[in-house]
Amino acid sequence: MELKTYRVKKSRRVSAVLLAAVITGCFSALLADTLKVITEHYEESFLEKLHHNPYLIFIIPLFGLTIIHVLRYFLFHNKANKGIKEVLDTINKNAHTLPAYKIPSHYFNGFLTVIFGGSTGIEVSTVVSTAAIGALSSRKVDYLRRYRTALVCGGLAAGVTALFNAPVAGFLFAFEVFTRKKSKLHHAVVATAVLTSFLVTHFFFYHQIFHFAVTDWQLDALPYIVLLGILAGLNSVYLTKSVLFFKKFFAALPNDHTRILGGSLLISTLIFFVPHLYGEGYAGIKNVFTYAQAPSPAIVFSVLALLLLKPVATSVTLGAGGDGGVFAPSLFIGAFLGMLVCSILNHFFGLGLIPVNFVLIGMAAVLSGSIHAPFTSIFLVCALADNYVLFIPIVIASLVSKWVASAIFADSVYTYQVKQAG
Repeated sequence: MELKTYRVKKSRRVSAVLLAAVITGCFSALLADTLKVITEHYEESFLEKLHHNPYLIFIIPLFGLTIIHVLRYFLFHNKANKGIKEVLDTINKNAHTLPAYKIPSHYFNGFLTVIFGGSTGIEVSTVVSTAAIGALSSRKVDYLRRYRTALVCGGLAAGVTALFNAPVAGFLFAFEVFTRKKSKLHHAVVATAVLTSFLVTHFFFYHQIFHFAVTDWQLDALPYIVLLGILAGLNSVYLTKSVLFFKKFFAALPNDHTRILGGSLLISTLIFFVPHLYGEGYAGIKNVFTYAQAPSPAIVFSVLALLLLKPVATSVTLGAGGDGGVFAPSLFIGAFLGMLVCSILNHFFGLGLIPVNFVLIGMAAVLSGSIHAPFTSIFLVCALADNYVLFIPIVIASLVSKWVASAIFADSVYTYQVKQAG
């Protein structure tokens, strides 16, 4: 009789946790999808205004960073958002670093950062907000507290799923970056949140971010795919070290006003001369094939400028108080790196490589090296391509990039921050 009672209680507890995962997944999808839609709309609107008056760029980032500072001071406890570190502390250190106000804080700060020109994306803002939804659900019911880690991971995985319509990538992201817990219930909670998010997004918000026509890949291109993976690893390290350097640099400045003024001026100047640095950079990725022609000195110089300056613009944005991370910048850098490598090899060696393939492989490889999560990157980019034709070359390049990046610099932006904090 006691055994039967125990099993009934356990069954009810599991059902309650899975119901909490469904609720977490649903709210996470709504948050991620609405943030994606409104950010895309207003970013396009501001870009259109800049086409007519490019000098507005010297006002827009200053305005955005100022609003973020004012909101933080008056509404969000005057505490700076620390991005992924907040989630890692909640999971690994059992810290209460994801209070309810982190949901609107990251939501609005991520939105304001990107639409006003900050050279980053909304992915990390979304991840922290949706992780906070999972943490909040675990605090509302006493017996759910022991499942806080699972619900936090479910929330952040649901957020990634909604942003990219990539459920496998969302699931893997939770385990590659945050926790490798092996309990069946933990896996079930994350999977339930991901599935719920995927269904909500698919039926109410889905639209393809990019339209890549991928049909085939060449076996004899493998050596050049490995080369792209090596170069992607080097670019990943450059991005990571840029972020760490500029965060430290801006943290050493005497006050917030200096950070905002100096940071916005740097961002404005960079975007004025290289407009593709504005915001997430997805508009730039959509136009990457305009660089598929023979690599003239002007084209090579333009692409190299993007590869060198995008990490700087991203790092300055984050250091000056913007909200975001390295997801979108990594995809941007990878797309242009892949196009440059393909164009040069085709022009000088007549290899006949397929540009769209190298663009997608480059996106996955740089993201893999930047966040040290190759399998997340593989399935995320396959979801962006809306097929798995390039699965094998993407796996090869992503693993090579991760290995190169780790060999040069053992930490990602996430793990380095955690070590410094400890």
